[in-house]
Amino acid sequence: MQFVQGLPQGIYVGQTHIQHTKALPSGKPELDGFNLALHVNDDPQRVQQHRMILLDEFSQFGVNKITWMTQTHSTICHTINDEITFEALIGDGLITQKQGHALMMMTADCLPVVLGSADGTEIANLHAGWRGLAGGIIENTIIQMQTQPTWAWLGAAISQPCFEIGTEVKDAFCSKYTELETAFKRAEQAGKYYADLYAIARYVLKQHGIETVLGGDQCSYSQDQDFYSYRRHAKTGRMATFVFMQK
Repeated sequence: MQFVQGLPQGIYVGQTHIQHTKALPSGKPELDGFNLALHVNDDPQRVQQHRMILLDEFSQFGVNKITWMTQTHSTICHTINDEITFEALIGDGLITQKQGHALMMMTADCLPVVLGSADGTEIANLHAGWRGLAGGIIENTIIQMQTQPTWAWLGAAISQPCFEIGTEVKDAFCSKYTELETAFKRAEQAGKYYADLYAIARYVLKQHGIETVLGGDQCSYSQDQDFYSYRRHAKTGRMATFVFMQK
């Protein structure tokens, strides 16, 4: 397991890949590898075993709680510390101030955004597809955090050359932030553009005082040996981005 470097002491951030030495076999080729999503018609027992493998790996760092969500491309963010949830939380953002609590976010082209405070006492994990980004998932999460986040990490998402969108997507961003015109390149087909999710996220983060932004240099679509991609294959698995504070 690889962790992001350059973060406050005791903060661990990373993203799973398709490959994992303990990935269980699948009868569906499109779900081969370390799929962590329950909603893609995988064997639920297989997915739960994969999740338990992750929890076991995290336990050496004092992790004793792990929270997943039912993601809906919304701007809903939950703060969860000692609460025990018996039903999956509906939303696309998680915040915690509790050590040993791993926050999980699933993606397969959408942008994972992890936020944290300078002193390592508060973290957040966001699922930022274009709808969430345009709607304000980053802004809403920063408002709900108890401390001003000072750093962010951007996980693997679909890169600009692979992400063709329509005028309505461009307008959703540029009507809110006119400076984001530069995050879109015109495609050959009329009314189509290529969108840079990384550039959009960096801009929004900077507008909210976050100058240290790590990551944002991979492509879930083109790196087919590393990452699942919904645009590459609509029937596919999901990676998980994780963040926790060591206990």
